[in-house]
Amino acid sequence: MIHGRVNPDHSIDAFGISGTGNVYCNMIEPALVEAAVSRGEGKLGLGGAFLCATGQFTGRSPKDKFVVRTPLVEDTVWWENNAPMASDAFARLKADMLAHMQDRDLFVQDLYAGADPEHRLDVRMVSELAWHGLFMRHMLRRPSREDLNTFVPEWTIINLPSFKADPAKHGCRTETVIALNFDEKTVLIGNTGYAGENKKAVFTILNYILPGKGVMAMHCSANHAIGNPQDAAVFFGLSGTGKTTLSAAPDRTLIGDDEHGWSDRGIFNFEGGCYAKTINLDPRAEPEIYATTSRFATVVENMVFDPETLVLDFADNSLTDNTRCAYPLDAISNASETSLGGHPKNVVMLTCDAYGVLPPIARLTPAQAMYHFLSGFTSKVAGTERGITEPQPTFSTCFGAPFMPRRPEVYGKLLQAKILEQGATCWLVNTGWTGGAYGTGKRMPIKATRALLTAALDGSLATAEFRRDPNFGFDVPVAVHDVDSTLLNPRDTWADTAAYDAQARKLVAMFSKNFDQYVPFIDDDVKAAAIG
Repeated sequence: MIHGRVNPDHSIDAFGISGTGNVYCNMIEPALVEAAVSRGEGKLGLGGAFLCATGQFTGRSPKDKFVVRTPLVEDTVWWENNAPMASDAFARLKADMLAHMQDRDLFVQDLYAGADPEHRLDVRMVSELAWHGLFMRHMLRRPSREDLNTFVPEWTIINLPSFKADPAKHGCRTETVIALNFDEKTVLIGNTGYAGENKKAVFTILNYILPGKGVMAMHCSANHAIGNPQDAAVFFGLSGTGKTTLSAAPDRTLIGDDEHGWSDRGIFNFEGGCYAKTINLDPRAEPEIYATTSRFATVVENMVFDPETLVLDFADNSLTDNTRCAYPLDAISNASETSLGGHPKNVVMLTCDAYGVLPPIARLTPAQAMYHFLSGFTSKVAGTERGITEPQPTFSTCFGAPFMPRRPEVYGKLLQAKILEQGATCWLVNTGWTGGAYGTGKRMPIKATRALLTAALDGSLATAEFRRDPNFGFDVPVAVHDVDSTLLNPRDTWADTAAYDAQARKLVAMFSKNFDQYVPFIDDDVKAAAIG
């Protein structure tokens, strides 16, 4: 017996669907955990965490994501980056997915995306998995019971992992599909149990809507000084660069770990929770994130555990390197109660340089900031996307190309304008390799990264002596308290400096070649900041 609020006519109002099984609406965490366990979707772990595996797919499927091509979005979507789907193909896909829902139990969550009511998106999530409802209840923001009485969804997400698409019929690539229709305000997801597809679909929607309102949508974490929300900072970066770890610093208040907006009033979190990587999670370095893995209702994905004791093995990557846990923001003791902050005084761009060339921190001019933001150089880390088994250097524009429906210059110019308007200081921080490339060097010490960020955010780094980097033209500190000065000049960390110079030339050429695509769309000051 599953206990929860059941829609009495077994229908979903968004589509007028009938003939489904039970429709469980807006269950709270205990009921969702109970349902997921009783249905065999996973099992109860230590402390009441929910342990599950996502099946065949343990990461996102970016090549199977589509935007429906209609006159409404024809001239504003970046089609080189977003695979198009024809309207009639989407109609067939939707009809077949709705037919697939017949006689199936469904779990519905009505949720908010956005802590700022002025820019909030009201989302209805429909899934055949109870634990997907639990995941999204953590990831998005939960309306009060009173607000649910008047909730009207702007967008609806339907996720049916058991549904297999037909590429010939549905205009997709494989049996897996993620299709966004901005006319119908609907997302259809099939043949993947990876829950991250749900939250990134919402992020993609906001990345399209908000820039049209003059609001910058950002793939970033954010925090502010304790007791002073006006002293805020944002941390751009792809998965695995340290957004969650570095923003959850004990001496600052966490606003959020992944997705934010920057409006005329300041920054705001899109989400209500965190989605942290757990592979090799260290209880000494990240005690609060570690503690969530044995917290009631935390969703623990794809982690290996002892079948008798239920003890998690944080080092075992036999299922995937992309092991994760999802939990609400209030699981972190220093999380903001409002998820709001002022205009950021510091803008940090996190890169994971697998070539071992970039310094651990560099100061950027506003034009250099736009250059590096548009470049989005980093490394995709193992497991985040299907097929990634070791770090792969890549340029992911705006540090989030898979989630960018508009052309990158739209986001770049909006960010540059806000940086100039608010006088923010910009930093490039390398959390990747030093002393050599991946396989030869070692990962940048997190202790050094934390010390450098602390100095940047508290203003003390501004008084340091800087040198001009000969390869990239940005300013690099010469000495910083509690940081080995050798680290600050990456060339000095290599045993073979000639090999470093060759690697640096290679990377500069890669930057230059990649940036050629943006030159026709940018202003002269950014062109002047380009390297190579």
